Amino acid sequence: MTTRNLLALVAGGAALAAIAATAASATLRAITPPPAIKSAGKIVYCTDATYPPEEYFQGSKIVGSDIDIGTGVAKAMGVGAQFKNTGFDGIIAALLSKRCDAVISGMNDTPARRKQVDFVDYLKVGQSIMVKKGNPDHISTLASLSGHTVSVESGTTNRDFLAATSAKLVKQGKSAITIKTFPKDTDAFAALKAGRVDAYYADAPPVAYYAKTDKSVVVAGSPVNPFPIGIAIRKGDPLRAATQKAIAQLYATGSMKKIVAKWGMAKAVVLLMK
Repeated sequence: MTTRNLLALVAGGAALAAIAATAASATLRAITPPPAIKSAGKIVYCTDATYPPEEYFQGSKIVGSDIDIGTGVAKAMGVGAQFKNTGFDGIIAALLSKRCDAVISGMNDTPARRKQVDFVDYLKVGQSIMVKKGNPDHISTLASLSGHTVSVESGTTNRDFLAATSAKLVKQGKSAITIKTFPKDTDAFAALKAGRVDAYYADAPPVAYYAKTDKSVVVAGSPVNPFPIGIAIRKGDPLRAATQKAIAQLYATGSMKKIVAKWGMAKAVVLLMK
């Protein structure tokens, strides 16, 4: 999922510049998909559907902002989209073993992940802290998590960022953060609801979603550490170039902005282009 440390500035700048350049010349004509995608008639995405509002189950159907974005990318190429629910800690392995054509799952574009896959970035997302209503522990910043127990989804950069923050606090002579990881982000949130942890840490969109839909919890402080999330594609796969053009088209037509607004994410994400 970001969700889900810091992006190498040179690589990130080049990627954003490429999107901007492509957007300037984007049109509504269909983008030619790679031969394998055209033959299959669809793009198969791996996604961890435990991360509302980006990807989650509504009944038996997977919905969310990433689902709309992935569908829009496929539509721009004149093909369909299929989404396979895949645990986040094994989602890159699933892509590399060709169980899907791409990953769209709120995945942070990081230097470590770039060693395994290529990315097409589409939004910039920060992370947020969530606590019980009334904020009994007076948590408002990362530093204030010192000495507290925090839930987070396993296999995510959010977990890695918490661990790095805890190490810094310890060096400053403060208490460490006790990190409890869960295979599903929904389980990490449930741990806060059940009072098993003092706070829940995730990308800003799901935290904002839970705050809107559940009045027993609140967002603590402001989003921190924003960086790009992207669609992951196997290295050397021609799908990357076609996806780059499709994302640029979603921006050029205003579709990306509409998707962000539809899912109530306008204050939780940053658009890469206006």
